[in-house]
Amino acid sequence: MAICLPNVPEYPIAVLGAHEAGLLTSLMNPMYNADEIARQLIMCNTKLIICTPSNYQEIKKACEIGKKNIPIVCIPFLKEQNNPEGAVNFFEIINSKNFEYIQSTVLKPEDIAVIPFSSGTTGLAKGVTLTHKNIVSNCEMVQTKLPTEQYVRETTDNFQDVIPCFLPFFHIYGLTICMMSKLHLGCQLVTFPKFTPQDLITSLTKHNGSLLNLAPPVLLMLTNSPNIKCDHFKSLRFVMTGAAPVGLTDAERFLSKFPNVSLSQGYGLTETSPAVILTPIGNTKYDSVGFPLPKTEIKIIPYQGSDFKGLEKHKSGEICIRGPQVMKGYLNNPEADADIFLPDSWLRTGDIGHYDDEGFFFITDRIKELIKVKGFQVPPAELEQLLRDHPKILDAAVFGITDSKSGEAPRALVVMKPGENLKEEEVISYVAKKVAPYKQLTGGVLFVNEIPKNAGGKILRRELKEKYGHKK
Repeated sequence: MAICLPNVPEYPIAVLGAHEAGLLTSLMNPMYNADEIARQLIMCNTKLIICTPSNYQEIKKACEIGKKNIPIVCIPFLKEQNNPEGAVNFFEIINSKNFEYIQSTVLKPEDIAVIPFSSGTTGLAKGVTLTHKNIVSNCEMVQTKLPTEQYVRETTDNFQDVIPCFLPFFHIYGLTICMMSKLHLGCQLVTFPKFTPQDLITSLTKHNGSLLNLAPPVLLMLTNSPNIKCDHFKSLRFVMTGAAPVGLTDAERFLSKFPNVSLSQGYGLTETSPAVILTPIGNTKYDSVGFPLPKTEIKIIPYQGSDFKGLEKHKSGEICIRGPQVMKGYLNNPEADADIFLPDSWLRTGDIGHYDDEGFFFITDRIKELIKVKGFQVPPAELEQLLRDHPKILDAAVFGITDSKSGEAPRALVVMKPGENLKEEEVISYVAKKVAPYKQLTGGVLFVNEIPKNAGGKILRRELKEKYGHKK
């Protein structure tokens, strides 16, 4: 069963109801066009799809493209909103009075539960098969008792944590960390179909949101927006970021503006359900993603060659993971499985990192996103953090362009803060004073209104290269 919905209260009913019936659920971005939806329908051999009236026509078109004659179920949000002609009303199929009792399907831990899709930053999106054991294990891992306190507090007659849910449920971060694990603990979820700064303020002031799960772009927006004040965060005690690394200065700026909020950073992948590493509450190494979660093994291996032996502390290499949250494999894609899995069930992440004397892990970049300049490797994330430190720059992205002399040259896209003015030469000079010659922005600087990112907050570098790789 495919679910193509924004964040709405009916989302967990659809997902958990499907699981109770023994169905696999394929998660779709409701912003997809018909071609993107059709591809996923075909890949997952979908038998039914749930959507809203607003994207019904796109779904119908996708079914025609994919030659899928399947029921389309719609959720009409407003009482006066009619179901599109030909669509099944969601509330009819969840009304138990319409059906005789059906005995629950007996499920095994290794049965596939959900099929989210990887972000596709290194190629076409791939279906990720996550089992019931994967999801349940990860929910338990995240809430494990830490040295100070648990992230989510126990629900009692007098207390209930409130979670504003902006991260999309079709993304594994939103599904497992925001929805599954929080419902399991009795939290109140406040769903928002799309993110706006005003909705965020409402969730904190009207609904008294106590925990926030965010991606780094939203953290930056909270820090830089003059319309969001410390007073809006009176009920908020904890913020967790994930999906992409947060730099040290970004974290420090956020905490200086909101000193009464605890900030934690996590690391994971769609392929790991997603959480792998998490900082404990009270952590002050703000640029670290923390320690491995329980039952999770991590090793760092050289990111060139075929040596899979783990490296020592402070040595950077590719992060590899083994644990109960690691996916079963990619959907009908043995070639991709062979590429990502090492012997003894180790999963290659494609991310570069290291750990220090205390066992804290640090993520520095992605292998396939490294810029190769005259044989030297330049991590885009390092330059992006440096650019965001500039007082006139709001956001930035760095990628490599083809260069006849050096192989590749770093190019930056820069978003200026409102009312500010910068010239390309100023930005290039600013970076040149702070980095080695091979890391300088020899590919130039382009000024844009926004940095393209996916729903999880990751920079779409492939899209950047296609759109801005040839302009000057």
